[in-house]
Amino acid sequence: MWEVMRSRNSSFKEEDLKKETSPSSASSAVDSRFNQTLRSVHGLLKGRSFPGKILITRRTDPQDDLILRSPDSNRSLSDNDTGSSERVAESSQDGLQNRSNASTTTSFSKMKLSTSNSENASREVQKPTVGARATDSARLMKFTKELSGTTVILDNLRELAWSGVPQYLRPSVWRLLLGYAPPNSDRREGVLRRKRLEYLDCVAQYYDVQDTERTDEEINMLRQIAVDCPRTVPDVSFFQQPEVQKSLERILYIWAIRHPASGYVQGINDLATPFLVVFLSEHLEGSVENWSIADLSPDQISNVEADCYWCLSKLLDGMQDHYTFAQPGIQLLVFKLKELVRRIDEPVSTHMENQGLEFLQFAFRWVNCLLIREIPFHLVTRLWDTYLAEGDALPEFLVYIFASFLLTWSDKLQKLEFQDMVMFLQHLPTNNWSHLELEMVLSQAYMWHTMFKRSPSHLVS
Repeated sequence: MWEVMRSRNSSFKEEDLKKETSPSSASSAVDSRFNQTLRSVHGLLKGRSFPGKILITRRTDPQDDLILRSPDSNRSLSDNDTGSSERVAESSQDGLQNRSNASTTTSFSKMKLSTSNSENASREVQKPTVGARATDSARLMKFTKELSGTTVILDNLRELAWSGVPQYLRPSVWRLLLGYAPPNSDRREGVLRRKRLEYLDCVAQYYDVQDTERTDEEINMLRQIAVDCPRTVPDVSFFQQPEVQKSLERILYIWAIRHPASGYVQGINDLATPFLVVFLSEHLEGSVENWSIADLSPDQISNVEADCYWCLSKLLDGMQDHYTFAQPGIQLLVFKLKELVRRIDEPVSTHMENQGLEFLQFAFRWVNCLLIREIPFHLVTRLWDTYLAEGDALPEFLVYIFASFLLTWSDKLQKLEFQDMVMFLQHLPTNNWSHLELEMVLSQAYMWHTMFKRSPSHLVS
């Protein structure tokens, strides 16, 4: 050990060593210098990450900031540098061998490395903010790029739209997702013009006629629609305007006439409202509450109605059995919902069963109106971005959305008895919901769908 210390401290002169008159004093000096070396090495190793780990905390002690640089180099330690504690120790000892005064070097390193570490910390604090802005900008650029191409790749558009569509792009994106507008940009305008003219012909043929030219069934259906339209989204004053109700009446009646297998069923009136709001947003600005359809020309109103009609038709084509006799599609989804909840949250399922609550007593309306009546109307279009992005797979995914929505109140439900539970589920406390709560429901639904989609028998009783 004496020889090791002699080689590491070659700057000491022989006459200095001769002054040490006793073995004990020599041993004490050696131990002192050796301990100082160990402390320097420990200081360098202190706080370093071990192989395969990540340092997740930042120390506030200035002495601990020495870990960011080796004392004999100006470069920061990389991940590869921290792969082995022995390598760090060796490099530290080599650095100490090249210095005659370890304490002076250590003090200099502390001052230098503390400044460098402050700069690194400043950069790391700034990164998340810049990254978040860059991510938002990049996402908008992706939407713009997809929509501006000669041919829109619908799979890419669906992936983007699933997490929400910018409001000003929503009309164009919804038309494309539903297949109402073709992906080829050179055909799009022509197709829309032709479909809008076709809708005008339907209005003239089916709606603008006298009751004497209608069957009794058609008269009763029109009367039912006329009763339901004023009840549609009663919390939004815009839908109480007579002109808006008349547009909604035309859309629903023509759809029912042209789909005799189901005809008009209560609940379809709710499904038309998101389309009406989105396509009107191309012509009206500001809040929906302040809109007036009287500000539009007859041609604009006609085009909006046509787009609503065709998009509603496209949506319902994938779930017509929801609105045929006895509505078997809805009953099947409610049954699957019950099974899914039993597998995800058995305590809730058992409690509801013990209280004698049937899922049809509350979930029928959820499926029939696709949750439009259960959440604030300003969140509906965001929810429908995800609906339309799912495409043909929507009926399957709805089960997971409903399960996620229900289990938001898992703890609350387990404390309620039958009557209180029915009242609670029919008047859920969502009035103050923001996009955050809705995103949580959708995220959880996506997680469960991902977990179960490769086990198709999990919903079979």
